[in-house]
Amino acid sequence: MITGSQCRAARALIEISREMLASFSGVNEDTILKFERKLETPADTVVQSLTHALENAGAMFLPEGERGIGVCLKFTRSEARRLSILESEGGVVGDDEVPGA
Repeated sequence: MITGSQCRAARALIEISREMLASFSGVNEDTILKFERKLETPADTVVQSLTHALENAGAMFLPEGERGIGVCLKFTRSEARRLSILESEGGVVGDDEVPGA
């Protein structure tokens, strides 16, 4: 389970806004704000949704160990840049024209 501080740090690392995280996770933006500021602790299912959304966006959460808990990027900046180039290589997305469908 991640903490509000990890959530905020992950957003900063992967450079997404609260609004974007709300869109990715289906969690209300106000709930995210209160979680990050330690004003409220949301239900486990909500924290799980935030975790999955942040991990899918490129964050990796580090479990508590000798040096504490943390968050890092799943990919290096150069790997992320290459992935971004590959993802946009296909051109404009459109409907498939499948005969007989």
